[in-house]
Amino acid sequence: MTTIPSRLARATKTFKSPEEARQAVIQLYREWYRGAPEIVSLYSLSISPQYVRQQIRQRFEENRYVTDLRVVNQLYLQSRQEYQETMNFWKQKEHVMGKLLLPRGRPQRTFLQKFYEGRDEDQVLPAATGIIHNVP
Repeated sequence: MTTIPSRLARATKTFKSPEEARQAVIQLYREWYRGAPEIVSLYSLSISPQYVRQQIRQRFEENRYVTDLRVVNQLYLQSRQEYQETMNFWKQKEHVMGKLLLPRGRPQRTFLQKFYEGRDEDQVLPAATGIIHNVP
């Protein structure tokens, strides 16, 4: 298979308004969504395109309420780069499965792991993880 690097290349964008950013992100989401069957066939994944679409949606939903345009620009550029690298077959199967398709979240911890952290609550995360969660 021949790789054409410029096939999916786009000029770098920085958004000046939330409306402009919203339209570009929706377009990028559509490209990811439509590319799911091609991703499955390119990387010979043993999962369905529907599962790929579900994981893509989950990744976009994680950042749904980001309003800072600088952060939106950064996330957009990273996602655009991931899309181009994925669709141009510049990744290995493990990269696609690990970064894109495996569910994120904190792994289950044993009692001793919780004890060593100094707490037993699952709602409170240690500050060293860098993950910010709002606890109701």
